[in-house]
Amino acid sequence: MVMLSMKISKEIGLSFDDVLLVPNKNIFGSRSNISLRTKLTRNIELNTPIVSANMDTITSSQMAIAMAESGGIGIIHRFNTIQEEMEEVEKVKRKSSFIIKNPYTIAIDKTVGDVKNLINKTGVSGFPVVDIRNKTKLLGIVTLRDIKFQSDNNKISDIMTPKKDLITILSNKNLNATFFLDMFKKYKFEKIPIIDSKFNLIALVAAKDIFDIRNNITSKNKDGKLMVGAAVGIKSDAIERIEKLYDAEADAVVIDIAHGHSIQAINLIQKIKKDFDIDIIAGNVATKQGTLDLIKAGADAIKVGIGPGHVCTTRLVTGAGVPQLTAISWAYSIAKDYDVPIIADGGINNSGDIVKALASGASSVMIGKLFAGTDETPGSTIIKNGKKYKFYRGMSSISANSKKLSVDMSGEISIDTIGEGKESFVPYVGSVKEIIVQLVGGIKSGFSYCGSKNLEQLRRNAEFIILSKGAQKESFVR
Repeated sequence: MVMLSMKISKEIGLSFDDVLLVPNKNIFGSRSNISLRTKLTRNIELNTPIVSANMDTITSSQMAIAMAESGGIGIIHRFNTIQEEMEEVEKVKRKSSFIIKNPYTIAIDKTVGDVKNLINKTGVSGFPVVDIRNKTKLLGIVTLRDIKFQSDNNKISDIMTPKKDLITILSNKNLNATFFLDMFKKYKFEKIPIIDSKFNLIALVAAKDIFDIRNNITSKNKDGKLMVGAAVGIKSDAIERIEKLYDAEADAVVIDIAHGHSIQAINLIQKIKKDFDIDIIAGNVATKQGTLDLIKAGADAIKVGIGPGHVCTTRLVTGAGVPQLTAISWAYSIAKDYDVPIIADGGINNSGDIVKALASGASSVMIGKLFAGTDETPGSTIIKNGKKYKFYRGMSSISANSKKLSVDMSGEISIDTIGEGKESFVPYVGSVKEIIVQLVGGIKSGFSYCGSKNLEQLRRNAEFIILSKGAQKESFVR
């Protein structure tokens, strides 16, 4: 009888459900004293350690805007055409600065139906109305409020606020946020155009953007614009896609590949680093060597997770993976020596899992399922048996691969293509900002239980205890 020799790791693989954090003395009182400030990459900081996943049922511009306004960041998925992904990034950037240069406009000969189409396309709720031939000549403003109860065939010239009734500001004024805040409070307008002496449109300021400035947790770059990341693959169009995303001012690119410890990913990282001044998030990996190789290639952050996602079937299909808590710990043991942050991707069921991920070495967590049922995800809600749901799928599922092929026109799915993800419907849960508020409250409570007021202290103070099967059962609500 021939015995096969096997290489078996002596370390026990642990997931979030296998451990608890041992409580520690709380010496600083209120949770308001706790800071969740962290690093996404070597060069990008966040006030909230939460990232929305680069999945086509999770993150488009609407989600990315909400994430940045909540102190985190969203990663635009790559299952768009190059032009579409660039436009999604641009929508986030347009939203971010309170002075919007080159705002979306609409010609005065258009209809209410045209306004509705433009709102659906851009996500913007109102537009300066301009002359048919001179696209900068301001004639009025039309907003969502103006088109309510109006027929699609009505001309916007009949329902808009004409220029004689507008509050406008000359571009030679000292334009700062406080000035506009006072203007909006005084006149109660939603938008104020900035014009030159001939009433040509120079820029636009929206009331919501001004009031959002008071929220000091918002993730903004040095130019005051909302931060956003975008994903790319390793196919032949990767560099072209990155060029467009770079021009659109994406703050980081994610190398989106299920098995990130590959020569293709390494070569692409090196190429990007040579040609572009942009932060690279690379992955996914689950080992020390994978982490080291991507860091040496030039990665500015490492995304960790092989198979822990709710709609990922990689471990079932391939038999490969590492339990997520152990994978994070392994990656952090290497990355900390290079000051490269770890992003824990997958397996997060609640705020307690986030605390465990951060305590074991992650600087932020990437979330899919917890956000899947929110208003901000792409797609409409469906109603089944009187309850609302939204569609959610893994990015290696057969249906997702079919969409990718329709985007890049690379051909048909081959007979040996095996899906490593599944599709499902998840309950509708409302606004993602409300979900984030709940998660942040839970994270801060977790920090306080560990006697820690920031991430550095959490890692230093954290002590894990491994649970028996009975203890695991005891930990869950019965």
